[in-house]
Amino acid sequence: MNTKTKIRTYSELIRLPTFEERFRYLELSGIVGETTFAHERRLNQIFYRSPEWKKIRDYVIIRDNGCDLAMEGFEIARKVIVHHMNPVSIEDVLEHNSDIIDPEFLVCCSNNTHQAIHYSDEGLLVTNPIQRLPNDTCPWRQIGG
Repeated sequence: MNTKTKIRTYSELIRLPTFEERFRYLELSGIVGETTFAHERRLNQIFYRSPEWKKIRDYVIIRDNGCDLAMEGFEIARKVIVHHMNPVSIEDVLEHNSDIIDPEFLVCCSNNTHQAIHYSDEGLLVTNPIQRLPNDTCPWRQIGG
């Protein structure tokens, strides 16, 4: 994994008490268009379709209870992304670096959170889960009435 930046770990992440602190810990301040493993589409598809990745992905989702940044109360309603907390290089994939499938360097996140991490855009975060009430999707009924 990229050694130029601070290595982020799941063990450190889960010690942070708030969603915002976890986001700031993971925020990459990345440069849009910077070459990473994700830009190498063929390798990207081979890796993310591998049985090895699918197995570790399932493990991480279960470990994090399907919660955004493993934060209780922030359940992900749609597609769960298992995020590499440290940028993955093409060399990491080609050399089968075991860090890229180590749960210590992976965490669940929503698509919005994933984009916010990569583009350092806190405005994309959904930080206050919506409290649902009976009939709140039915405009002609009064809430609670």
